[in-house]
Amino acid sequence: MNIYQVSRIVFIAVIYLVLTLAFAPLSYGPIQVRFAEALTILPYLIPEGIWGLFLGCLLANFFSWLGPLDLIFGSLATLAAAILTRKMPHPFLAPLPPVLINAVVVAAILKYVLGHPFLLSMLYIGGGELLACYFLGLPLLFALRKIIK
Repeated sequence: MNIYQVSRIVFIAVIYLVLTLAFAPLSYGPIQVRFAEALTILPYLIPEGIWGLFLGCLLANFFSWLGPLDLIFGSLATLAAAILTRKMPHPFLAPLPPVLINAVVVAAILKYVLGHPFLLSMLYIGGGELLACYFLGLPLLFALRKIIK
């Protein structure tokens, strides 16, 4: 790994963290739209996106009031979603892994930590992810794929 790749990882992590904290009231909790999740399309374009998103999410989840479960499992969910996003065969599928994985994992965390209904939480989290990943992330993917090599 060279300095250029490390720089991309750090840059992505910082942008993810800043976006999450800037919109903190919406970034955490049972009903959320984490705008930083629009960046989850980056692994489709560049492999450094995988580790940048994981690191950014890990740092952002230090501020989560859901505690260590969100820090660990929320961050691992982002890592898994980023790896799967990298493998997607078509740009329209790139936002799908974060939507599905986070809907399930974050709903499970909410169920365990706060006792929230799992299926309802899945709908709320999945809906927020859908907004961030498809309505923000997909246009970002098409804009960036013209300039990122």
